[in-house]
Amino acid sequence: MPRSSEHETGLLAAVDLGSNSFHLAVARMDHGQLRLVTALSEKVQLAAGLDDRNRLTDEAQERALGCLSRFAEHLQGVAPQHLRVVGTNALRVARNARAFASRAEQILDHPLEIIAGREEARLIYVGVSQTLAGQGRRLVVDIGGGSTEFIIGESHEPLATESLHMGCVTYALRHFPDGTLSPKAMERAITAARQEILGIKAQYQDLGWSTAVGSSGTIKAVQQVQQQLGLAAPDERITRNGLQEIQRQLLKLSHVSEIDMPGLKDDRKAILPAGLAILLGVFEELGLETMEYSDGALREGVLFDMLGRFRHEDIRDHSMQALLSRYNVDKAQAGRVADTAMALFLQAAERLVLNEQDGELLRWAALGHETGAAISHSSFHRHGAYILRHSDMPGFSRQVQESLALLVGAHRRKIKPELYNEIMETGGLTLLRLCALLRLAVRLHHSRSREPLPEIRLVADDMRFELYFPTGWLAAHPLTREDLAGEADVFATVGLKLHCGEYSA
Repeated sequence: MPRSSEHETGLLAAVDLGSNSFHLAVARMDHGQLRLVTALSEKVQLAAGLDDRNRLTDEAQERALGCLSRFAEHLQGVAPQHLRVVGTNALRVARNARAFASRAEQILDHPLEIIAGREEARLIYVGVSQTLAGQGRRLVVDIGGGSTEFIIGESHEPLATESLHMGCVTYALRHFPDGTLSPKAMERAITAARQEILGIKAQYQDLGWSTAVGSSGTIKAVQQVQQQLGLAAPDERITRNGLQEIQRQLLKLSHVSEIDMPGLKDDRKAILPAGLAILLGVFEELGLETMEYSDGALREGVLFDMLGRFRHEDIRDHSMQALLSRYNVDKAQAGRVADTAMALFLQAAERLVLNEQDGELLRWAALGHETGAAISHSSFHRHGAYILRHSDMPGFSRQVQESLALLVGAHRRKIKPELYNEIMETGGLTLLRLCALLRLAVRLHHSRSREPLPEIRLVADDMRFELYFPTGWLAAHPLTREDLAGEADVFATVGLKLHCGEYSA
């Protein structure tokens, strides 16, 4: 798309379904800069709505869906391709996340992406880096409701990303049940945070950083309290001494309901001790003395990342190329299969009701279909599916990686009933049709020949695929003809029909 396209002037929006708060940001491009038009936030505390089986309770779901209904009113002027909706830790761990996501998608009329922890960390850094001036390596810490993200980066490029299982909501429930405060509870919470951080401490200290930056509501609340109490540094940085003073004042109390600190909002009181404990653990374990605060966060990162996609700076393409290099994939062959898959897609998309996002999914699956061959040639489609499902792939949501894994896992051999069921449950007929297109592209390049294919015409409608070749071409390529005959048998097992014919050149 051209750089001066509608994406440069229209509205862009991000919805962040955090474990503590839900956020909405709507922005417009203004002289090359994103300018916020609408910014909303609601305390939903989704993480507090997880029961002992890690399922979101009905009450928590209704609370969340009510918030999304209010957000939806502000999204009516945003084009679907300009909107991203992301879910974080609470939805990563919720066993009924898929059912909740389906209800949320109906309200927002848009897919919900549940992103991995490291992808959340990357997006947070993208958002934070847009707000900071100056050079040098930074440590960025974002304390959420269910997880805390740690990133080291330079300029706009993250160098290390981690997401640890500690958040202000989950720690409040675990260490300060019923809101009770005590020195032992605070010490247990700080120690638990330090133990979590210990696993990344050596790597992060080896990389090093020149300044520490905090984002998120918890760190903002602590900064505001320090400022009001005169505990912050002259440049408004959070200080370790200030954190320890806030801790001393909290431990004079017996319950979170007694907390009355200047600059602290009422809805932050219940989770302040837990958030403070995590922040103290960060300062103590990583040896920090001060930390500055940044307004940039996940939602801003989503906006800037989306803008990059429109400007042909899609991190997902970089991730896929890095994966191909890591597993020594034959990129020339991958490119040939991807080009053919896309040529077939363009001919069939309208009749098969496939959109631009479906085309991207098909292209990535085609590029990565031989990833598993680096492990073993036998059943490499299954190895490739495992790699794509479980690798850290910046820019990709969990759902997209799952769809990629299913496509790659089904691109050769028979499609067993259980795999067919997974495909239908995950992506329905759309994913099944993409699977058919990928299988055809792979078969057409089975010989791995560098000679270009002739013009191949595809007529597809619902469950029927008809391939037409120049007269005499199939006769001259009997192995391809036999491959396609075998493919017709596989298609039939999943309710698809494949026919091959000829046309006069």
